[in-house]
Amino acid sequence: MAASEEEPEALTEQLDVARRLENLPYTPDHVAGPGGDTDPTLITFPGCVCLKTPCLPGTCSCLRREKNYDDNLCLRHIGSEAKCAEPVFECNVLCQCSDHCRNRVVQRGLQFHLQVFKTDRKGWGLRTLDFIPKGRFVCEYAGEVLGFPEVQRRIQLQTIHDSNYIIAVREHVYNGQVMETFIDPTSIGNIGRFLNHSCEPNLLMIPVRVNSMVPKLALFAAKDIVPEEELSYDYSGRFLNLLDSEDKERLDNGKLRKPCYCGAESCAAFLPYDSSLYCPLEKPNTSEEGKVEQKRVWPRSGRE
Repeated sequence: MAASEEEPEALTEQLDVARRLENLPYTPDHVAGPGGDTDPTLITFPGCVCLKTPCLPGTCSCLRREKNYDDNLCLRHIGSEAKCAEPVFECNVLCQCSDHCRNRVVQRGLQFHLQVFKTDRKGWGLRTLDFIPKGRFVCEYAGEVLGFPEVQRRIQLQTIHDSNYIIAVREHVYNGQVMETFIDPTSIGNIGRFLNHSCEPNLLMIPVRVNSMVPKLALFAAKDIVPEEELSYDYSGRFLNLLDSEDKERLDNGKLRKPCYCGAESCAAFLPYDSSLYCPLEKPNTSEEGKVEQKRVWPRSGRE
């Protein structure tokens, strides 16, 4: 039966679970926002010259140490034996390798069917309709790339009724230097903005760089995920649920923090909070080289 001109609009109405109440621009990639030091769309990395040979460590300039992914396109070192999340560099648009190179994963975009749905107590959520093997890339957390002053300004304008989506990523590189990235999908973003927090998450966020020094905030399956299972990650940035000394206070400046409804056995009862995200970066700590911190900011209240 031939489709009429009215049918696509009717189908859109049926599939739009937000009923057109969330009229926000969609972007699959980061976009430049106020105060950002680097335009995420600029190509700043040189390409490899692996034209006739596969991209392998030692010969490919994009793979300095070892392979990022195995033959099944699963992220390596995602098990409990890893102590911290290591940044990933993929081959880029200037590389001479083919589009089928095994070091091109996140840049290929979504490979699984995901669905936005209404949860019982946490507002909107995101779930998978497919089986997702451990280590596979699931989706990005994309939005505006902001400078720190703009992050502070937006946080201070938030009320207890506002949802918060700002995420801060701090990568400890060398000689105590720290690279900071602030992403806000509040006004423009992708499907990652619907991900809820869990104290026992099934996703892990890893900074992945392709064409630019601005990392893609890629979420990988931390375990096998079955169809209909809600997707979640730990807003506190703890790597594979490794506990630290932070985020143990029940109060935020004397106010009771927002409760967590993840339902996990190890639930901390409250959503993560880190006051350091309000302040400029402290003196660098050279002992933390290689560490990656990722945190969602919860000023007074927020969305789970």
